[in-house]
Amino acid sequence: MNAKQYITNRLKEADIEINGLRSWDITVHDERFYNRALAYGSLGFGEAYMDGWWDAPQLEESFNKALLARFDEKIINWRTLLSIWPRILFTILMDFGSKARSHNIDAHHYGIGNDLYKAMLDPYMTYTCGYWKNTDNLNDAQKEKFDLVCRKIDLMQGMSVLDMGCGWGGFLKYAAEKYGIQGVGVTITKNQVTLGNEMCKNLPVLIKHMDYRDAEGRFDRVVSIGLLEHVGPKYHRVFFEQARKRVKDDGLVLVHTIGGHISRRHVEPWINKYIFPGGVVPSLEQISSASQNLFVMEDWHNFGYDYYKTLMAWFENFDRAWPELKKSGKYNERFYRMWKYYLLSTAGAFKARRLELWQIVLSPKGVPGGYKPVR
Repeated sequence: MNAKQYITNRLKEADIEINGLRSWDITVHDERFYNRALAYGSLGFGEAYMDGWWDAPQLEESFNKALLARFDEKIINWRTLLSIWPRILFTILMDFGSKARSHNIDAHHYGIGNDLYKAMLDPYMTYTCGYWKNTDNLNDAQKEKFDLVCRKIDLMQGMSVLDMGCGWGGFLKYAAEKYGIQGVGVTITKNQVTLGNEMCKNLPVLIKHMDYRDAEGRFDRVVSIGLLEHVGPKYHRVFFEQARKRVKDDGLVLVHTIGGHISRRHVEPWINKYIFPGGVVPSLEQISSASQNLFVMEDWHNFGYDYYKTLMAWFENFDRAWPELKKSGKYNERFYRMWKYYLLSTAGAFKARRLELWQIVLSPKGVPGGYKPVR
């Protein structure tokens, strides 16, 4: 069986037709697609899409169907393994989660340019999953998420808060405006520091250009909204040890992270090369093991489907803003296809429930009388 027959048959098992008429069917523009996909797996699929070798009207639904049918697992063969394992081994040996190499994610992703993120995100510049329980629009979903976090950690006026991996400081800005806290945020991305401090001007909030491991002081509350999935399995324990050092004994910690069903030590090849170098989605087992004997787990909340909605809203904003972004000269058509593939393939993964979104509340010694979960 040749590559075309094999890929075609596996896609049929996922109810996806080659050159079909339905919105999730894929159209192949270059016959080289089949060999590339079979030889390089997810990396080959992604790069072939970036190069315009195939398309789908509703890309997120194509991925939803493919992942529900475990298509990604079915196309792994000896050729795929031979092509991807050197990359996986390279990623592990490079140790992207170390202080020396953590700048790679800055250069690859967060340091691309504030113009892109301003166009795609909400006014608080929130680059994490929103909470859509009581709303149908992105801006409110992000404010609802921030308020959910504030209520889960029982924020009160005058409390001190550390945000590890704070991005542009949106959460601290919201918490300072609505709950009267004093905040410190740390991020390794200079673009985020500059804009974040502008956003938080006249508020008791300071955004620092700093690795999360170098943060100092003790705080009433510690939050981390979207950092754990970037630190890598080797540093999971370091992450939780740092959270424990920074939170007061009677304080609370909230960790907001993408989660997976399988414990992995390597990165998905396409995501690693083009989006998040070294980023590995943690599992229940990995989080439990890394936080063992440091905290009492008070609450574990899963609202992974909300990330599907968030990603679709981000793509809508990005797609609408694309003509202006393209005029800047910083982004070309291949970048557009790469970013579209990133947003919509990930949306499909959340819709298929191959990825989850967890908010975990931890206390150093247990909340006296018991923690009361908030939704």
